[in-house]
Formats: sequence, structure tokens, C-alpha cells
Amino acid sequence: MRPPRDARPPVARPFRAAAPGRRTVYVVHPGALPAQVYRGLADALPEGDGLTVLDLGAVPEYAEAALTGGRAATTVEALADRLLTAMGPVKGPYTLVGWSFGGVLALAMSRKTPAVRRPERFVLLDSIGPTEEYQQPDDALEPDLLLGWFAMYLGAKRGRPIELAPGRLAGRGVDDGLTVVLDAAIAAGALHPDTPLPGLRKLYDTYVDGLLRNNRLTAPHRPGPALLPLVLVKAERSLVPDDPTLGWRQLAPRGLTLHSCPGDHYTMLSRPDSLGVIAPLLGVA
Repeated sequence: MRPPRDARPPVARPFRAAAPGRRTVYVVHPGALPAQVYRGLADALPEGDGLTVLDLGAVPEYAEAALTGGRAATTVEALADRLLTAMGPVKGPYTLVGWSFGGVLALAMSRKTPAVRRPERFVLLDSIGPTEEYQQPDDALEPDLLLGWFAMYLGAKRGRPIELAPGRLAGRGVDDGLTVVLDAAIAAGALHPDTPLPGLRKLYDTYVDGLLRNNRLTAPHRPGPALLPLVLVKAERSLVPDDPTLGWRQLAPRGLTLHSCPGDHYTMLSRPDSLGVIAPLLGVA
């Protein structure tokens, strides 16, 4: 009897194949949004260039941790090995990109790659550096900060940006703050008026468990410096708006180039005006 097929999608998901001799862009994607969000970026690349998403949502020990309390039975190093295996032998020039937590893994991957196989370009998309400054205990993540991030995520997921007045969540606990987010989401058309608060709380808890998983994976990780120059594209509404380098300066001895694009941490991946900034940066300068 034939064994059942694994319904989980492959880790390496090609969106567009590169023509012979042309560049392939490999994007390390940590989930939250579906990998399909990169379709617009693939279409924005120069004719002949390709794009493949390395989707951590297809790695069970990583993806399922967001559903079981945010504790992953793996490490940054093991995940980097898993993604390099999924890439397989690379033919032709390539650029390595990491969005969000994907930047931490992209750095680990590049350091494991022999010099002759390293990418020509390394681009970070609103990724927070795995430095001591950002390796914080779980309780350092304040509810008003997490609720603001959740509102960004929910708006991107629903395709309806959720606007919150500055300071609207300041000092609020989770339950009180979620009421504010729910009202704003309904007003924006992101949620149905009958959406129950307990249902939104369940979605919020899963979202936070995903953040805690990434935080816990990063905490014991001791990254080495990047072996090639880094390019950082920061969203105008970044997760950390006050740090222009997002902690990457000390990990970039070969140089760090900074850029900004419209949108927030999530919508930067799909807005045409953001892609107009990002796509040209994925080739050789």
C-alpha cells in the first residue's frame, strides 16, 4: 500500500525560474503571512531573474511551535542547515534575502556557505539583528508594543490597514487593548462587526506565540559577523521605529547600507511603491 503523501508544501518554493546565467533571489520567509505574498516581488524583478521562497512554514518543528506555546524544538543553526539543504546546489549568481526573523537565519546560512558558493548580495527586509540589545526575556515585550504589531499584522492579513492614533494603546493590558484593536479593525473593514473578542484573543495569542518562538530561538544564538556587505531596507512603520540600523551595525564589518520604503513591517512585502524600492536593490550594486 502506498504511504500517504505529505500535504505540507515544500520548503523551497520557486515563484519564477531564472533564465540561464541570470540571478535567483532566495528569500528566507519566517511565516506570519503566506509565502504567496512574494508574488509581487517576483513580478517586479528584471526580466530573466528568478525568485524562490525558503518557507519556514513548511518546517514542522518551527511552524508548529506557534501553535503549542512558542517553544521550538530546534535552533537557529539547525534551521539554517535545513534551509541550505532545501536550496540544494545553486546554479548561477544569487541574492540572499531575509525578512523579519528570516534575516537572522539568512546570516547563519551565509556563514555556513563556502566562499565560492556565497551570495553576491545580502539584503535584509525590516529584520532585527540578533544582537544582545535585542536578545530580551519574554517579559520585556510590553503588551502595548505587541498589540501595535498585531494590529499591523491583522491589517496586512486582511488587506485593510488598521489605523491607531499615537499612544492609543499606551499603558493598556491585553484585554483592554484588544478591544481598541477590535474597534479599529471593524472601522477599517478588516473584521466583521460581529467578530467576538474571544476569537480575536485566540488569534492574538497565536501571533504572540510566534514572536516568542523567534525571541527564544534568538536568545541563545551567538552570531558571527556577516562575511559580505549588508543592505538593510527598513519600513517606514518598522517594528522598531527608533533604531535606523535595527541592531545590524555591529554585525556588518564589511559595510551596512540603509534604505527606507513605504508601508509597515508587513505591507512592505506587497505594496507596489515598496517593491519599487526593494526590487532594484536585489541585484549587484
